[in-house]
Amino acid sequence: MASPPPNVLTIRELNRATLARQLLLERAALPAADAIERLVGMQAQVPMDPYIGLWTRLTSFDPVELSDLLTSRNAVRASLMRATIHLVTARDMRTLRPLMEPVIQRMFWTGSPFGRAIKGVDTDALVAMVRVLIEERPRTRAELRPLLAERWPDHDSDALSAIGYLLPVVQVPPRGVWGQSGQATWTTAESWLDRPLEPEPSIDDLVVRYLAGYGPAAVMDIQAWCGLTKLKEVVERLRPGLREYRDESGRELFDVPDAPLPDADMPAPVRFLPEYDNSLLGYKDRTRMIGTEARRRLDSDILGNFSTFLVDGFVAGRWKLARERGAARITIEPVVRLSVPDRAGLIDEGNRLATFLVPDADTHDVRVTRATGGGKR
Repeated sequence: MASPPPNVLTIRELNRATLARQLLLERAALPAADAIERLVGMQAQVPMDPYIGLWTRLTSFDPVELSDLLTSRNAVRASLMRATIHLVTARDMRTLRPLMEPVIQRMFWTGSPFGRAIKGVDTDALVAMVRVLIEERPRTRAELRPLLAERWPDHDSDALSAIGYLLPVVQVPPRGVWGQSGQATWTTAESWLDRPLEPEPSIDDLVVRYLAGYGPAAVMDIQAWCGLTKLKEVVERLRPGLREYRDESGRELFDVPDAPLPDADMPAPVRFLPEYDNSLLGYKDRTRMIGTEARRRLDSDILGNFSTFLVDGFVAGRWKLARERGAARITIEPVVRLSVPDRAGLIDEGNRLATFLVPDADTHDVRVTRATGGGKR
């Protein structure tokens, strides 16, 4: 078989590049805050998922390290890229939130059921009132509803309370703290961090950071990751300083200079990922991380609502944790055939993950089910 032209990257080459950038090819000896910034935030709808994401990426991750970042206000959980909850450092919150304003406006308000439900309400007055209430003390949406209904009794109180998403809000601890739980309770980023947001953050810097953490990638990949549109003009402005490639389908890809491009045959260890991991969701074209057949067998367009694992760098199935009677068990459900070494590697890594997630369990074990359909990666 003829080799592709030098500027064309194969699926496996893109896969290995993504694994390297996402700290999934080799665990890194980094502080948690540095890893979070390198990844430009971590998906965090499920509060405990960043702990799994960091455990699978760092050499010696202690969950207390992340808890301390949250309680010391050096990291926050907030609606950012794609208007979904992300874990970011305080520094990144101040730059990312202004950049994501159009995304949050579009997804939470413009044309949404919330916006239609409060038609006729003075939104400036509503936003101002919500700001006062949540800066007075952090509040849940349930706590906001009756207070807002007193002033606007003829409108849907649930929609009124959603106006808080149009403010730069953060979820405060104990939600997201290791071993604790709590309702989603909100206050403004400025109040929580005691610093203003950046007035003019650079969209160019954001695109370069994305490429460093996810590249090589197409313009549509960047837009799928963050939710912003019309980024082609940004990439065109940056083009002179970027490396250019094509994928096997002819899409134009961009990358930052001197970024790692590991050999396509470099071995990739098994890795367990949490739900909605950005290594999977950070692209329009996800074939670099999951094959068509595996995606069909997982029966999900968003790769959400379940946790996945990688074999040879590609999604090979899902996993789940169960706790009962002092035991912690991880069940692995492959959608591809597993070799004997792959199976052994998953069991070994799964046992370590179960011990991390439930350290006080009397026993930890891993169960591997039969591959559904026996498809190829």
